[in-house]
Amino acid sequence: MDAMVDSRRQAAAILARLDRLPATRHMWTMVALLSLGGLFEFYDLFMTAYVIPGFVKAGMLAGLGVGIFQGPALFVASTFTGLFIGTFVFGFVADKYGRRAVFTFSMLAYCACTLVMAFQSTGWGVCLWRLLAGIGIGVELVTIDTYIAELVPKYLRGRAFAFNQTVQFAVVPIVAFLSYILVPTAPLGWDGWRWVVAIGSVGALAVWFLRRGVPESPRWLLNQGRIAEAEAVTAQIEARILIDLRGAPLPPPATHAVERLEAKGSFGEIWQPPLRNRTIMLMIFQFFQTFGFYGFAAWVPQLIASQLGFNITANLQYAFIIAIANPFGPLLAMSFADRFERKWQLIAAAVCIAVFGVLFSFQTTVPLLILFGVLITLSNNVMSYSFHSYQTELFPTRVRARAVGFTYAFSRISTVFASFIIGWFLMQAGTKGVFGLIAFAMLMVVLSIGFLGPRTNRLELEEISH
Repeated sequence: MDAMVDSRRQAAAILARLDRLPATRHMWTMVALLSLGGLFEFYDLFMTAYVIPGFVKAGMLAGLGVGIFQGPALFVASTFTGLFIGTFVFGFVADKYGRRAVFTFSMLAYCACTLVMAFQSTGWGVCLWRLLAGIGIGVELVTIDTYIAELVPKYLRGRAFAFNQTVQFAVVPIVAFLSYILVPTAPLGWDGWRWVVAIGSVGALAVWFLRRGVPESPRWLLNQGRIAEAEAVTAQIEARILIDLRGAPLPPPATHAVERLEAKGSFGEIWQPPLRNRTIMLMIFQFFQTFGFYGFAAWVPQLIASQLGFNITANLQYAFIIAIANPFGPLLAMSFADRFERKWQLIAAAVCIAVFGVLFSFQTTVPLLILFGVLITLSNNVMSYSFHSYQTELFPTRVRARAVGFTYAFSRISTVFASFIIGWFLMQAGTKGVFGLIAFAMLMVVLSIGFLGPRTNRLELEEISH
């Protein structure tokens, strides 16, 4: 019993030291390295929309289908089936093996699968390797979120996630521009879509070398009973921050809450109060938020074509212009990320997505179509930053990755069906039907977060988890 009390006392002291750290250059460097790791996940994720016209042009999706999933819908479904497996089946691995190890090796796995995909000669081959790459991406996205939440102090979590999303979304205009330049062509006799895919996988390898210096999460180490290692990592972070402060002292640590120091949490734990309501809330939220987010992002060229007519070069150009807005949503959010409660930021973003989406569906001129496309994109990215932060704040360290992976999986599986449903709505009812569906989905987001979402802003992770 005395040993347990002593362990909790040491853990509380380490957590208090972590939560008092100022936002110096070293703190932002750690967030930046993690964000660079996620940058190529987003490249891989968002290229889905932009390489499909290349598949259509090459005839690779002709006659390709399984049941209701035909052509482009099957490729999108393959992507998100892989993401579902990665989050639902393997989301727990970061809880078991550590944030740092999983963060590193999941990236290598998806890079290899994506590179192999670039050399496929059949639509079936492309979809298979896309699914396998999606598994690695799904694991990586869950791990990055848990990693950032556990490394940064409580007053900085909102801005850290906003910065993380700014870096990650900065790649979306890049992949859109590369697709605009390459997809309609065949440089050196190689289909343009292959270049787009290969560039993302090769570039990610460079980031892997950069992020090897990111330390293991002290919170995860504490839960594993590795207090001496958690102390060493915390001291290392403090030493580097003191260098940034140039002789100024660190703020004194305050008292701090402590979780149960258990190496392994159980899946059943997330179905017990107070976590049960949070789990249900995130399941509902994640299932419906993808209709707004990927319902637009993954179908931008097709939605534009529905409004203006099919022209692969022009449609990709307009999609690229809209994509430029992606980093500016979370960049804007850095100004208010920690000032307002996270749940209300989520609700406001969902309302904006619904309103701007309906207005988008009534436009027939290029300037207004692009304007409302940009506004939808900004709103989507504010929602994205806020929920990536919010979901990691709601669960204790021992089950954080498992719970986030499980609930996040509902967004992956819903996107598999959303890819078909939105395609069907687009054919049957045009963009007005698509955005009517999206408006309903955003209503479900507002209701779930509004009624079941707890407050988290500027609270200790250990305090929220009780």
